[in-house]
Amino acid sequence: MQDFAGQVAFITGGASGAGLGQAKVFGRAGCKVVIADIRQAAIDKALTELRAEAIEVHGIELDITDRAAYAAAADEVERIHGQAPTLLFNTAGVNNFGPIENTTYGDFDWLIGVNLGGVVNGMMTFVPRMIDSGKPCHVVTVASLGGFTGSALAGPYSAAKAAVVNLMEGYRQGLEKYGIGVSVVCPANIKSNIAEATLTRSAQYGETGYVEGPEAIASLNSIYQHGMEPEVLAAHVMQGIRDNALYIIPYPEVKDMLAGHFAQIVDAIPPLDTDPEGAQKRTEALMEWARGGAKVFTPGA
Repeated sequence: MQDFAGQVAFITGGASGAGLGQAKVFGRAGCKVVIADIRQAAIDKALTELRAEAIEVHGIELDITDRAAYAAAADEVERIHGQAPTLLFNTAGVNNFGPIENTTYGDFDWLIGVNLGGVVNGMMTFVPRMIDSGKPCHVVTVASLGGFTGSALAGPYSAAKAAVVNLMEGYRQGLEKYGIGVSVVCPANIKSNIAEATLTRSAQYGETGYVEGPEAIASLNSIYQHGMEPEVLAAHVMQGIRDNALYIIPYPEVKDMLAGHFAQIVDAIPPLDTDPEGAQKRTEALMEWARGGAKVFTPGA
């Protein structure tokens, strides 16, 4: 996708942070923007700001963990614009920090439910509609640099983001034949208010094992205030879509760290000459299955 004028963009977490940056950058490029967010007051503020730039925008209050509400939001988009989105931004996310051994079931349910479950709901809601439209489309999902490495202080968050990276790799392979591109953004740090995400946590998730409150929020904000500006990140995302890039990681300072991390993984694999016969048999079996056996799992193949 090269031209964004007239495209319909649906952005979760669109009322602030990375999502609002996307709404501004893509709205200025001519997209018809729909921002979805769990906070109505934030939506109202964002709509005023976006409309002041003459951006065509609509707001929907949405809890991305609520599948019925997600389907209703998709129907609303189609009523307003007469079509499904051609750009889907799975941007909404939450975080909290604390020792992994102190994590409660509620912490897991909330952090994984929003960061992974919310993405699943976005894909399940919109991908079939995108396929049915027959139009060129693109999906952008915001994961995290934390999705490449485990974390003793952000365990559930990193686990969810790792799953998101993997999931987008799978969708990338599966949706190419429909003319739908897929990109996953892995930021290191964004200037956003994600530190205040705990304020949106529902009571249904029960007690947390982490430290919460104004002091914790202030501590995290001291980091996030130095993050990449949301509009700068959104400009990188736009270029990533134009390039049909799978990974969008515009943080040069992380390259050596990632190289070292993946070198450890590669170094854990023994040389081929330690088991040449077994390696050959396993490889041949997999290639044979790929040539024909996989069709058993593909309807209509």
